[in-house]
Amino acid sequence: MAIILDGTKGTTPASWTTAERPLNPSVGQMGYNTTTGNPEWYGSTGWLSFSVPTSYSIEYLIVAGGGGGGGDYHGGGGGAGGYRSSVVGAPSGGGASAESTILITSQSSYTVIVGAGGAGGPSFSTDSTGFSGNDSSFNAITSVGGGGAGSGGNNPPAENAKNGGSGGGGGTYSASIGTAGTGTAGQGFAGGLASSGNSGVYGAGGGGGAGAIGQVGTTSKGGDGGVGVQSSINGTATFRAGGGGGSAYATSTQFGVGGSGGGGNGSQGQGVAGSTNTGGGGGGSERNPASLGGAGGSGVVIIRYLGTQKGTGGVVSSNNGYTIHTFTSSGTYIA
Repeated sequence: MAIILDGTKGTTPASWTTAERPLNPSVGQMGYNTTTGNPEWYGSTGWLSFSVPTSYSIEYLIVAGGGGGGGDYHGGGGGAGGYRSSVVGAPSGGGASAESTILITSQSSYTVIVGAGGAGGPSFSTDSTGFSGNDSSFNAITSVGGGGAGSGGNNPPAENAKNGGSGGGGGTYSASIGTAGTGTAGQGFAGGLASSGNSGVYGAGGGGGAGAIGQVGTTSKGGDGGVGVQSSINGTATFRAGGGGGSAYATSTQFGVGGSGGGGNGSQGQGVAGSTNTGGGGGGSERNPASLGGAGGSGVVIIRYLGTQKGTGGVVSSNNGYTIHTFTSSGTYIA
C-alpha cells in the first residue's frame, strides 16, 4: 500500500472503489473506499469500515417461491409465493397496503433468503398434489411459499390443495372435488375450486395470486391463475406472484392460463412452470398418458434506498435517485 508522507498533513492512504479493492489483501491492510466514503481495513472476516455506524431507511419487496401445480388427473394450479412490499404508494399482497419502511444499521450484515419454487405433483402416485414453495426473507421479514395445488389423483377422492402465501387451486376427479388452499393475510389470495361431473368436461381450479383469487374451474375449462401485483421498485413496472392455471379433462383443450406475474399455464402432459424469480405458481397437468405438474417459480428479494450506494450484496443498479439491490439467489446484504 502506497503511503504519502507529509509532515504538516499526516499520511494519505491509498484509495479505491469497492469494485477496485486489492485482489489479494493482507490482514491489517488499510485504505480509503471512495464508494462508501469511509476508510476501511482488511480483517480475518473481510473488509471492515472505520466509520461510525449510522442508520438509513430502505424499502423492500420480498417474494417467496411459488407452489407446484397438481399432477396426474385434473391438477390445479399452484399458488403464488407470498408477496410483501414496503414500497411507498404501492400495494402489498392479498389486498394489503404497503408495509412500513425499516431502518437498517451501516456496517451490519443481513441474511437474504430467496425461496425456490415447489416441485410439481408427480404422476402415478398415491399423492399427486404439488409441493409448496419455499419462504423468502430479509432481516427476518418473511414471505410464505405458495401452496401446492390439488389433484384428482388416480382415483377418487380428489386430493386437497395446500395453504401458502397464496393458496393452491383445487383438483377434481369425476364427482369428487378437493378443497382449494387459503392464502396468508397481507401476502396473497386463495386458490380456486374445481368443478365436477361424472362425464363430459370439468376443470381444476387456478392457483391464487398476490393480487386476486384463483379462478374457479368450470365444466368447460380449467380456472385461470390469480393475477399478481405490479411494482416499480427497480424502475420497471413488473407483475410478480401470479397463480398457476388449472388443467381440464382430457377431452378438453381449454386449460387455465397462468396469472400475470409469472404463473404457468395448465397443460396436457405436463403443466408449465412458473417463471424464474417471480414467485409464480406452476400450471396443473392432465394425464396424457403420464402427467407432471409444473414447478413453481423461484422468488426474489429487492431492496432500495435513496442516494448513492451505501451497502453491498446482490446485483446493484440505480434509478431515479435510488440505489437498488436485487437478490435472485440467497446471500448477504452488508449495510
